[in-house]
Amino acid sequence: MEIINDSKEKLELTYPTTWSYKLISLSKEQIQEAIHEVILEREHDLVHSNASKAGKYISMNLDLLVHNEDDRNFIYEALKKHQNIKMIL
Repeated sequence: MEIINDSKEKLELTYPTTWSYKLISLSKEQIQEAIHEVILEREHDLVHSNASKAGKYISMNLDLLVHNEDDRNFIYEALKKHQNIKMIL
């Protein structure tokens, strides 16, 4: 069961749906490389979100169509474990 905002309610989604992941890394190129290795050639949108004041980190929003909960969770876990990704939200 997923916990949302300290609630025990499960997130109910209708699939397929577009899902957004916020990826934090050292560079846009590292994020692009991780996405390419995880989702291969799946259609997606990648948009700059923010950069740290010192310019050490960058965040980008990845939006793509997920087909079911397993697909959504697989992408999250694979990106989370990727060496180029420092954090995923």
